[in-house]
Amino acid sequence: MCFFVPRYIWGVDSASSVNEELLSCVKENFGSPKYWGRYLTKVPNVSEGLTREEIAFIRTRGMKILPIYNVFSEAIGYSKGQIAARNAVFNARRLGIPPNTALFANVERFFKVDSDWILGWVESIYPSGYRSGIYHDPVEGGFSAAYCEAVSQNKEIAVQSILWSAEPEPGVTKERTAPRFKPKTPNCKANVWIWQYGRDAKECPIDTNLADSRLLNYLY
Repeated sequence: MCFFVPRYIWGVDSASSVNEELLSCVKENFGSPKYWGRYLTKVPNVSEGLTREEIAFIRTRGMKILPIYNVFSEAIGYSKGQIAARNAVFNARRLGIPPNTALFANVERFFKVDSDWILGWVESIYPSGYRSGIYHDPVEGGFSAAYCEAVSQNKEIAVQSILWSAEPEPGVTKERTAPRFKPKTPNCKANVWIWQYGRDAKECPIDTNLADSRLLNYLY
């Protein structure tokens, strides 16, 4: 009998655009990321938006792109989840990001969140051909309870979604000294395949992550 033993892959995310200067900073101080989380659209004073040129830059340097959608400030209501999903899909297509890529909704720990929004997001992403992803804090805030309620209403939520956990937060490290992969998870079935274990590095404006190698199949 063959058991799957996951490998854990190091990568980063940033609100800043990726260019030669930022990439050099990361490589000199931390390591060589295999993927880079970036935002699909510009949000003033929050994040720079991806461009096709930046996508080409990242991919030609041997990294994959983890797309993040963050044009919302609360996650309440089914229709709002649908709207966020449609906008994420629209922007992914605009940038030439292919189907089967996971699009991660950025649900911050201080957001209001309910099960209806999660259902709206996942159920609207799925028929588009993209995969549903959600960045979340499973400890602080209401995400875990809302997610498990959504799963109780539609068991496919747990199958179709990839979760990106922000807890615990031991802090930024170099690639070679990354912690063992032990993210906190909701108290129900969930594919927690990526963990943001360090935020706001001093040397470069990035966060550090570990991902289950299965996630790479759903990055671009």
